[in-house]
Amino acid sequence: MIRQDTEVHVLGIGFGPANIALAAALSEQPRPAGEAPLTARFFEKKPDFSWHPDMLLEGATMQIAFLKDLVTQRNPVSPLSFVAYLSAQGRLSDFINHQTLFPTRIEFHDYLEWAAGHFADQVEYGAEAVSVRPRLADGRIDGFEVQVHHASTGLLAVYRARSVVVAPGLTPYLPEGVVPGERIWHSGSFLSSLDRLPKGAAPRRFVVIGAGQSAAEVTDHLHRTFPAAEVCSVFSGFGYTPTDDSPFVNQIFDPATVDLFHAAPVAARQSVFGRHRATNYSVVDLDLVEELYRRAYQEKVAGRERLRFLRGSRVTEAVALENEVKVTVESLVEGTRQVLGADAVVYATGYRPAELAGMLGKAAPLLERDERGELIVERDYRARLALDCDGGLYLQGGTEHSHGITSSLISNAAMRAGDIAQSLMARAERDARVSTSTGGQGAQG
Repeated sequence: MIRQDTEVHVLGIGFGPANIALAAALSEQPRPAGEAPLTARFFEKKPDFSWHPDMLLEGATMQIAFLKDLVTQRNPVSPLSFVAYLSAQGRLSDFINHQTLFPTRIEFHDYLEWAAGHFADQVEYGAEAVSVRPRLADGRIDGFEVQVHHASTGLLAVYRARSVVVAPGLTPYLPEGVVPGERIWHSGSFLSSLDRLPKGAAPRRFVVIGAGQSAAEVTDHLHRTFPAAEVCSVFSGFGYTPTDDSPFVNQIFDPATVDLFHAAPVAARQSVFGRHRATNYSVVDLDLVEELYRRAYQEKVAGRERLRFLRGSRVTEAVALENEVKVTVESLVEGTRQVLGADAVVYATGYRPAELAGMLGKAAPLLERDERGELIVERDYRARLALDCDGGLYLQGGTEHSHGITSSLISNAAMRAGDIAQSLMARAERDARVSTSTGGQGAQG
């Protein structure tokens, strides 16, 4: 075990879009003359930067406008905006001529990687935070110690920080009993799994489970990529539900809405969340819905239907055999069952927030919860702890119940990071005042 003596103001767990946005916000926070910026260090368990790499499908576009990048809503003149990225790549005029608000996912991934590269001296990849321990002094928490496993050396090291910001991302969800394997995949591993599909005879059938954007994109990609294969899309509804991105409904993603949502009674929060799930969950861009319908119709005209929609249905079993998967599909309408032999099955069944308890270790029992068992999270995304805390434990994700649907989305990353950065700055300034008045030493910067 290696113990680091240097203490930073902020230690970030994870370095995806959320904490990249935080690094940007911290770097751009104004500081009084003569005061050093807050020190920050980030740890990311992946070996390098990546953001849903297995869903970087050709032609797939973002579902948010490029102005909802990592910085623009917080600081329109930031040098880390998507527009600044386009200028740096020599593509600004070309993008303007493209006349779109929605870049491809591949291009936006490149933007995120470009932004992450600006903080290479603050982040360590291949380093997984495995526990967080509060540091106690006089019955209060005066900071945290984070245990980090370094993949390259196998060593554990302990780092000290005044505050910790947890951005663990999302975990792929599979229905109970489903075991991923050579021919059974979650959409989160789609492209790499497809690349590892045993070579030989051309695939004859794929089964895709789900009715959201990922399911539709996977269905589209397989249908275009394997012109001899049948693609069966299985979902419980009658058809894909289009995304509701109309102007008034889209205001749920506005930064001011977070203030309203956080201050609202629990019943009101639940009502708003339920009414507007269709802005983000189990929905598909209308352009893609219409394209899939167009293709299915043209196949009917041609008399060769490769694109099949098994509506009002569910998969009750997927059994992997040596050369195929036997998939049992049950009609929820008629009660009938059919068994399909497939080269592979893709579960586009979404994600769940990462479990915090295991990651936070000894800090987890100190997290206060309400009567429903939900974490109590302040407006600045600081988790309420059972003890007074000089620093703070901040959450980027897992706060939909308290901050609304944008709590883990890129669409509000810039403003969320700004809120956290301002809170961190205020606490650091308070520490400095206390240190000056007592003649002691503040948090090392």
